[in-house]
Amino acid sequence: MILKDIRITKELTQLEASLICFVSLRTYKRLELDPKYKETDKYKRAIQSLNKYKNTVNSRLTSKIITVVGLGYVGLSIATLLSQQNQVYAVDISKEKVDLIKKKQCPFIDKDISVFLKNKSLNLIPTTDLESSIRNSEYVIIATPTNYNPESNKFDTSSVESVIKEALRINPKVWIIIKSTVGVGFTKYISEQYQYGRILFSPEFLREGKALYDNLYPSRIVVGVPTRTQQYLSKAKQFAHLLKNGALKNDVEINIVGSSEAEAIKLFSNTYLAFRVAYFNELDSFALNKGLDSNDIIKGVSGDPRIGDFYNNPSFGYGGYCLPKDTKQLKSSFDDVPEKLISAIIDSNESRGKFISKDIINKAKELNIDNPVIGIYRLSMKTNSDNYRESSVLNVIKELKKKDVRVIIYEPIISNKERLFNGCQVEKDLEVFKKKSDIIVANRYYSLLDDVKDKVYTRDLLRRD
Repeated sequence: MILKDIRITKELTQLEASLICFVSLRTYKRLELDPKYKETDKYKRAIQSLNKYKNTVNSRLTSKIITVVGLGYVGLSIATLLSQQNQVYAVDISKEKVDLIKKKQCPFIDKDISVFLKNKSLNLIPTTDLESSIRNSEYVIIATPTNYNPESNKFDTSSVESVIKEALRINPKVWIIIKSTVGVGFTKYISEQYQYGRILFSPEFLREGKALYDNLYPSRIVVGVPTRTQQYLSKAKQFAHLLKNGALKNDVEINIVGSSEAEAIKLFSNTYLAFRVAYFNELDSFALNKGLDSNDIIKGVSGDPRIGDFYNNPSFGYGGYCLPKDTKQLKSSFDDVPEKLISAIIDSNESRGKFISKDIINKAKELNIDNPVIGIYRLSMKTNSDNYRESSVLNVIKELKKKDVRVIIYEPIISNKERLFNGCQVEKDLEVFKKKSDIIVANRYYSLLDDVKDKVYTRDLLRRD
C-alpha cells in the first residue's frame, strides 16, 4: 500500500498526515507525489507512522490555536490543560499576573498548575494583547469574573459581553466558549444578539486549589449549544474532545446539551453542594445546642451509601467565589416558579455564621473570660488556599463585631503594610497572635496550632475540606 492510499483510508488530509509523520507539509507532499522518495528512509518512516495511527475521534483532532481570556483559577487551569497539545494564548488585563506566568509561576495556590508551569513542555503564551491573540485563533475561551449584583439580582456579565464583542470584531470566524458562570438563558440570548455568532457554553466543575487536577480528572464534560444544528453540535463535540485529550482520566463522560440546560447544570450542581454544606452545618448546630456528639451523628448518617461519607465536614458556612453567588442567581432564576428549598439554603448559611459567633461568645463565658480577645486564624476557608473572597469567616467576624467583641486576625497573605482589616487589628507574628488571643477561631484546623489547641475553637471535626 502506498503512502497516499494509507492516508485516504484513514480519512486524513495531507496537513494532518504531515503532523502525524513529524514532517513539514511541503516534505509530505513530495513524499506522496514523487516516486523517487519511495526508497528513502523518510518515506518508510512516514508509512510506519501512518500505519500506527488509530483513526479515532480523539486522534483526528490536530493542534489548535486557542485564546483563553481571564487567568483566574478557571482560565489558567484550562489554558495549562490545553497547552499540552495546542498553542494557547493566555490573556489577562493584569500585567503583574501575566509576568508571573511568563516566569513559570502560578499567581495563586494550585499545586498542579505550579508543577506543570515549571516542569512540563507547554505551548503557553501569556500576554495582555487580546487583539493579536484572537486574530488567528480558532477558539476563544472566556473565563472572566461574573460577580453577583444584589441590586439587579443577577450576574454582572459585562466582562463576558465585552470579550464576545471584541472577539467577533477581531475574528468573525472564531468560535467562542463561555466558561464564566452565567444565568440560565444567557448564551441563547447573546447568540441571538450576534445572529448566532458561533457561541457555546461549557460549565466548569472545579475546586479552588485543585482546578488543574479537576481538569485532568474531570467528573464529566458538558458543552451547551444555543441551537442544535449540525455545525454547532460538531463544534461542541470537537471542543469537548480537546478537553478530553488533555485529561489523564481515560473514561470521561461527554454531554452535549442545549446551552440553557448547560447553564442550569452548573447552577443546580453548585446549589446542591451548598445544600450539603448547609445540611451538615445545621446537623452540627443541632448537636452543639443539644449537647450531642456531632462526629458520631455525621458518621452514622454518612454510612448510608445513598448519602455518602464525603462533603460532610462541618464549617462556619459555605463561601468562596462560586457557591454564594450561584445559589443567589439560581434563586432569582425561579422568578414565578414556586420554590422554598433554594431560599432555605441561603438563609441557613446566614444563620450558621450567627450561631457560630454566639457559640464563641458562650465559650468565653464558660471560661470566665471578661472582654475576650478573639483571634481569627486565617480568613481563607480552605487549607492551602490564598483566597478569602466571600469567606464564611468574614460573616463570623461581622457578627462578633456587632457584639463589640475585640477581634484580631492572623492572615499571612494580607500585605505587610496593612495593619487593619475590616476594622480589626492584623497581627503578623504568629507567636504574638497566639499569646494575645484568648480564643483562637479557625474554620479549618492547622498543625501550627497544636501548641495552643486548648485555645482553638473550630468545627473542623473531620480535618478535611
